[in-house]
Amino acid sequence: MIDNVVNQSQKCNTTLVLPNGVTMTDTALAGAHMRAELLSQPETWATAFDMRAEQAQLPPRGARIAVMGCGTSWFMAQSYAALREGGGFGETDAFTASEAPLDRGYDAVVALTRSGTTTEVLEVAERLKGRTPVIAVLGDDASPLVDLADTVIAMPFADERSVVQTRFATTALALFRASLGEDLAPVIADARAVLSAADDPALGEAEQYSFLGRGWTIGLAHEAALKMRESSQTWTESYSAMEYRHGPLAIAAPGRVTWQFGAAPDGLAAQVEATGARFVQHAVDPLADLVRLHRVALDRAVARGLNPDEPRNLTRSVILTH
Repeated sequence: MIDNVVNQSQKCNTTLVLPNGVTMTDTALAGAHMRAELLSQPETWATAFDMRAEQAQLPPRGARIAVMGCGTSWFMAQSYAALREGGGFGETDAFTASEAPLDRGYDAVVALTRSGTTTEVLEVAERLKGRTPVIAVLGDDASPLVDLADTVIAMPFADERSVVQTRFATTALALFRASLGEDLAPVIADARAVLSAADDPALGEAEQYSFLGRGWTIGLAHEAALKMRESSQTWTESYSAMEYRHGPLAIAAPGRVTWQFGAAPDGLAAQVEATGARFVQHAVDPLADLVRLHRVALDRAVARGLNPDEPRNLTRSVILTH
């Protein structure tokens, strides 16, 4: 659908309608793929919630596992690991694929990757072949990782055209949360409410952003910071909310934003506001709040004349040559 929209826009000036009824003019087509994909997240989460057979293929309760990925996938791995271990399902580590310790005797390794072509992930899967079961969670079910993994959970419905990830990452985390017994209906409702409401324009106008989380939302904070950097070339940082007090609070100043995903430590909001910075916290599920951030990042990018579908210096997958 987006391909048709883009092709038509090259021929004339018109108003275009994207999925979910969003309209945009041909002057705002930068990020059209990202916009359509981020708007579709409530639907892709619902699909993942219903994937009961695939959820059962993830490591069972009591298994000692590692979850690996690169970039966005690594941050989603961090969130899954915190939720799984915190929920009493077993020891769960999260690593970026290039730094994964492979000799710890894991019962299984979950490899999360949108493309299934990332060099570091493929190298780890090759090294683990025949030693440790690899469960691949991916968007492209025709990728090289399919032949290396012992189990494949494919989500092509959540794959993306934009280089900047939105829905694949959050849909994978939705799948993981559902596998741990969470009811995603309230989470999906929160995301729909976020997308149907207007954002505060000031959220996209700050000089600098610090994103904070606690427990499983630390991964979301890291992902939020990455999204803003990728999309709009913005100065962002991310921390554990408690660690933010141990030095990074010095960054806070008028014209800057500190954005908390989930519950904040007592007194932190007042500390941030005393610096003149804006403290942001929303009473929705943190994953739905990440959807809000996606839209803020996209709108900030477009306002700067940038195209997050094809961000500077980045490609859909990092494929290294030796």
